[in-house]
Amino acid sequence: MQLADAVMITDDKHIILDVNKEYVDTTGYKKTEVIGQQAGFFKSYLTPANTYVSLNEALQAKQPWKGVLINKKKCGDLWHSSLTITPMKYENTFYYIGIFRELEQLKEGVYIPENEKAGTERELLRVLAISCEIRDPGIEDHLLNVQHLTEQLIISFQKKHSSRFPSAYLYQIIHASILHDIGKAGIPEGILYKPGSLAEYERKIIEMHPLMGEDMLSKISTGLHNDFIKSLEVAENIIKYHHERWDGTGYPYGLKGEEIPFEARVVAIVDVYDALISRRSYKDSWPKEKAIEYIIDQKGKHFDPELVDAFMEMF
Repeated sequence: MQLADAVMITDDKHIILDVNKEYVDTTGYKKTEVIGQQAGFFKSYLTPANTYVSLNEALQAKQPWKGVLINKKKCGDLWHSSLTITPMKYENTFYYIGIFRELEQLKEGVYIPENEKAGTERELLRVLAISCEIRDPGIEDHLLNVQHLTEQLIISFQKKHSSRFPSAYLYQIIHASILHDIGKAGIPEGILYKPGSLAEYERKIIEMHPLMGEDMLSKISTGLHNDFIKSLEVAENIIKYHHERWDGTGYPYGLKGEEIPFEARVVAIVDVYDALISRRSYKDSWPKEKAIEYIIDQKGKHFDPELVDAFMEMF
């Protein structure tokens, strides 16, 4: 009862027998208001039903249980807590000790582990990318291929340059790579999927998609205050610059060499490679050997030479 966390003690029928001072201070309920009540009297009904199913199964089996509950304080505010319930037997009677840790008071990364944040971020970006390209049922394969190839290329690059970039930044590149072509959602289908060669004006419209993608991302991020999404600056660079070329002949800005952000240089290689080996409405797929030869030929022209070397280590 002297713990810094809120504590509740109930009998085997889950009637509250006692609470500590921290419980009173946290919830706003006086002892006299809670003692004698059923333990779930302050439910918010926002906790998922399966949480209560597992809780009840554990208590019926006289087993400990832990999970996250969303309850209500006396003032009506929601109270997110990590609850641990431990059954204790005394003179042939079971009692339950519940210890509540208020999640709002925990430091960043404790309530939601960093690996779970990364997984959630990756999934959100995947859904965003696919939803922007929903017109083409085959685009998901390309987006996921680019993301997978990005991961492989970064791993290969790190083997030779292990201390050049922090791991967190490299993971952001992998996660954000799936967004590289979201700007194509703004291109008319008649141009985007046109068989054969494009007219000059049609090519100019296609070359606008990095700027369209930048605008889309800006509109999305303006109202987004979400700690899961930490890759948006990296994503913006990938979207804007993945069609720039090492020799300065790319678009939309004609950047050259290391003026092009590293993340865009990475995606440039894998995007071209996957496009070459994939069938499109305007072309047949290339054999992988021919596509690899093209990447080698474009070393120092289209692509960063160091990244081409790392790309070749993948095969």
